[in-house]
Amino acid sequence: MSKLIQVTELILRDAHQSLMATRMAMEDMVPACEDIDKAGFWSVECWGGATYDACIRFLNEDPWERLRTFRKLMPNSRLQMLLRAQNLLGYRHYEDGVVDRFVDKSAENGMDVFRVFDALNDIRNLERAVAAVRKSGKHAQGTVCYTVSPLHTTAKFVEMAKRLMDIGCDSICIKDMAALLKPQPAYDIVKGIKEACGDKTFVHVHVHSTTGVTMVSLMKAIEAGADCVDTAISSMSLGPGHNPTESLVEMLEGTGFETRLDKDRLENIRAHFEKIRPRYKEFLSNIIGVDTAIFDSQIPGGMISNMESQLKQQGAADRMHEVLAEVPNVRKDAGYPPLVTPSSQIVGTQAVFNVMMGRYKVLTGEFADLMLGYYGETIGPRDPKIVEMAKAQAKKPSITQRPADLLKPEWEELRSAAIALKGCNGSDEDVLTYAMFPQVAAKFFGTRDQGPKNVGKDPAKAAPPASAPGQPAAASAALSGPVTYKVELNGKAHKVVVSPA
Repeated sequence: MSKLIQVTELILRDAHQSLMATRMAMEDMVPACEDIDKAGFWSVECWGGATYDACIRFLNEDPWERLRTFRKLMPNSRLQMLLRAQNLLGYRHYEDGVVDRFVDKSAENGMDVFRVFDALNDIRNLERAVAAVRKSGKHAQGTVCYTVSPLHTTAKFVEMAKRLMDIGCDSICIKDMAALLKPQPAYDIVKGIKEACGDKTFVHVHVHSTTGVTMVSLMKAIEAGADCVDTAISSMSLGPGHNPTESLVEMLEGTGFETRLDKDRLENIRAHFEKIRPRYKEFLSNIIGVDTAIFDSQIPGGMISNMESQLKQQGAADRMHEVLAEVPNVRKDAGYPPLVTPSSQIVGTQAVFNVMMGRYKVLTGEFADLMLGYYGETIGPRDPKIVEMAKAQAKKPSITQRPADLLKPEWEELRSAAIALKGCNGSDEDVLTYAMFPQVAAKFFGTRDQGPKNVGKDPAKAAPPASAPGQPAAASAALSGPVTYKVELNGKAHKVVVSPA
């Protein structure tokens, strides 16, 4: 009998986050939920990542209500989320009590599988969240963020997986957010984890499709013993997204492996999202087909689009190639962090600053914190000269302890601030929403009673996008006086005034 390969379907979270900037409205997902629930997936990823932010920032939708709705509509499914460990779903570290409460409330509202990752692969940053998940009785999946550098080796990834199992994880995920995982490393890492942690260790593999090689990587991972892989239904796959679910099913035929997914249900899901996708045309990624240049730049697709937007705002879109060349340099200076939220945004924005203003003439506050250890440890040493610059700018020392150890209890202060806002219902869920995104939450609470907003458009009625107002005719025009640059990072605007040399 063929070995069962489990599948996690990504359509309700990472698929639309990767392809259409997380803009899909709940009402466009609801009709597919019954088929998704009955198709036979091991789990359905439907929450976490950027969905929480997008719900309150763009869709006027309560993310907790979204979770409760998914729980109601998919009673037979394990619901899965992506959790940024000590960062939760925000972009800073939260003290342990807030982490405990967030996990507890997520479990209470219907979450089953917590895929917990840290942007720097710092185990210390995962420990509290993993413990909170275990305490809630839910599934804690420890995550190894895959990346490539002179210091990242198969042995290092296997060692991290073993440490994750030691702190109580129920399973291990190899998370390849930039489609860098080639077939042989996929085989070697899965095989290594099975040998080091025991053959019964549940190994889950997550890849993107951007470089065109990762469907083969999934096959090699399965041959090495992987138990579960992530895919997205074909009408919402490929590009900076993921490999198609139906293609995986067909690929395994005759190999001794099978998914046992219901192909009729998959066709229903495919047909539904095929109709939905054109409504979000204005949000669709410009990355189509295959981009093997990512193997050199190691930049995830979402990071590229973010940098493109920043450069266009400055009338400097023609300098994108310089930024792409600078990102690996910044990453090396910072100790080779994996490029995943929030480290990808931090490194990418600093690369933009370096190109526009000169190398490290200005450090973003977040990059200074990264250099000083306030996000955690990196695998390699940080450039000592830039560390000194960061100390001078931030006016604080570098640290070596777990960043959250420096934080004081903050729940009561967060609660007081949240319930003072118009529209806050006083629930722990609302306080957590405020904790994640204070400025955005304040606006959301005031408009929540207006109901969810669908930003998708009927393609037949959509007008062509207008050109950006005030866009300079020539990006390389000479500067005659001081220029103010505005760069947005994690929802926070940075203004820098630069005088021409």
